[in-house]
Amino acid sequence: MDVPVGESEEEVSYSGRPLVINNTDVDDLGPESNVAPPASYRQTPGGIGWFTATLLIINTIIGGGLLNFPRAFHEAGGVWIAAAVQGGLILFITPALLILAYCSDYNEAKTMQDVLYFTWGKAGQRLTSVCMTMYCFGACITYIIIIGDQLDQVFASLYGSTFCHYWYMHRNFTMVASCICFVLPLCYPKKIDFLKHASTVGVAAIFYVVVLIIAQYYVGPYVPGPIKTKPDNWKDVFLVVPTLCFGYQCHVSIIPIYACLRKRTVKNFSISVYLGLGICMFIYTVAAAYGYLTFGANVASDILKSYDSSYTSVLIANIAVAAKIYVTYPINSFCGREAICDMWLDFSLSRRVLEEESHPSLPSEERFRRIAVASTWFTLSLILAVLLPNIGAVIKILGSLAALFIFFFPGLCLLRVSTLEDGANDESSNKKTWLTVVAGTYLAVGAFVFGLVLTQGIYVDFIYDQEVDIPVCLPLNTTTLV
Repeated sequence: MDVPVGESEEEVSYSGRPLVINNTDVDDLGPESNVAPPASYRQTPGGIGWFTATLLIINTIIGGGLLNFPRAFHEAGGVWIAAAVQGGLILFITPALLILAYCSDYNEAKTMQDVLYFTWGKAGQRLTSVCMTMYCFGACITYIIIIGDQLDQVFASLYGSTFCHYWYMHRNFTMVASCICFVLPLCYPKKIDFLKHASTVGVAAIFYVVVLIIAQYYVGPYVPGPIKTKPDNWKDVFLVVPTLCFGYQCHVSIIPIYACLRKRTVKNFSISVYLGLGICMFIYTVAAAYGYLTFGANVASDILKSYDSSYTSVLIANIAVAAKIYVTYPINSFCGREAICDMWLDFSLSRRVLEEESHPSLPSEERFRRIAVASTWFTLSLILAVLLPNIGAVIKILGSLAALFIFFFPGLCLLRVSTLEDGANDESSNKKTWLTVVAGTYLAVGAFVFGLVLTQGIYVDFIYDQEVDIPVCLPLNTTTLV
C-alpha cells in the first residue's frame, strides 16, 4: 500500500473506504474523539491538473439543465428575478464543493459515500448511497430523453416532418441504437478521469449552443410571446429553484474529481471550483436570458425545440448537444454505479475483507460488480426514457434531490468534522464554533430548499404547467411503421 506523503503507515492506514488511526476504526471513535487534521499536501501519481479538473467540473455541471433554463426564467417572473435567485444560490453552492473536498481529506475519500461513512458511519453511507442512486438514475433518464429530442430535430431537418413514419428514424429506435453505440462503452471504466479528453469536446459543444442562442435572438425570424418583468405571484420566484439545483448539481461527482487531482489540496482545487462555476454561471445566465427573450412565454422546456431545425446552424447545435450528453451520461452513471456497488458490498460479505488489496479474488469480483451494475443501470434508464415524454417533469423532481447534495450533505459532513476540533485553545475553539455555525446554516437551508423544491416541482408538473409540447413529427394515421 502506498503511504501518503509526510505520513507513516502507523498513523494512517487506508484501504479505500474506512479510516484507521492507530489500528482503530473511525466507527469506534466517539464524536468527541480527536482525529488529526488531514495533511496539507498529497500527491496522486498520474493524476490530473487543475485545468483538466475545471473542464471536468464544467462538463459535469452543464448538461440537460441548460436547455431548461429559459423556460425556468419565464416561470420565475423574468430574467432579473431569476438571475438574482441564481446569484443567491451560488453563494451557497460554491463553498459546499470546497466543504466536501475539505471533509474528504480526513480519510482520503474517493466518493461522497466514503465521506459520509467517515463522518456518520454506515447510516450516513447508506443514506447517501440511496439518495445518490435515485438522483443519478433520474439524471441519466433525462439525458437520454434529451438525446432523443436532439435526434428528432436532426431527422426533422433532414427528412421533413414525417421522418418518424420510418422505424429506423423513429425516436425509440434512434435513442436505443445511438446510446448503445456511444454511451454504453463509456459506462464501464473504473475511474472517472477517463473522460478528461471527452470533457473538452463537451465544453466546446455547449459554447456553440450558447453562441447560437445569442445569434438567433438578433437574426432569427422569431416573434416572442409575452415577456415577464416580474412574477405573477411572489411564490413564483421559487419556481426557478428546481432547475437551478439540477443545473448546478455536481456535488456527487466532485469528490471523484478531487481524488484524481495530481496535487490534492483544497487550495489547489479551489482554483478549479471558482473558475468552473464562474464559467457555468455565465453560460447559464446568457443562454437563459437570450433564449427567453427570443421566445417569451412560447419557449419550450427544451430551448432547441423552439428553433427551426431546418437551419444548418440549429442542426449543428442539435448534434453538438447530443454529443455533449453522450459524454455527460457516463459521469452520472459512474457515481450511481459506485453507490450501488457500495450497497452491494454492504449487504453481502464483509466490506473490509472484500476491499483488502491482497485479497486474490478482488479484481474479478470488482469487475463483475462494475459490469453487472453498469449494464443493468443503462438498460433500465433506457427503457424509462423511451416511456417518458419530456425533460421538464423529471428535472423539477430531481431538483429536490439535488438540493440534498448541494446543501444538506455538506452540512452533515462539516458538522461531524467540527466535533473533531478539541477546542483546547482560543484558535481551535473559534474554528470549532465557526465550523458548527456554517454546518448548521447549510443544514437549515438544505431542509428548507428540499421541501420547497419538491413542493414546487409537484405543483408545476401536475397543477400549474401550461406548456404545450408541440410534436416534431406529424402523427401517423395508423400504428404501422414503414
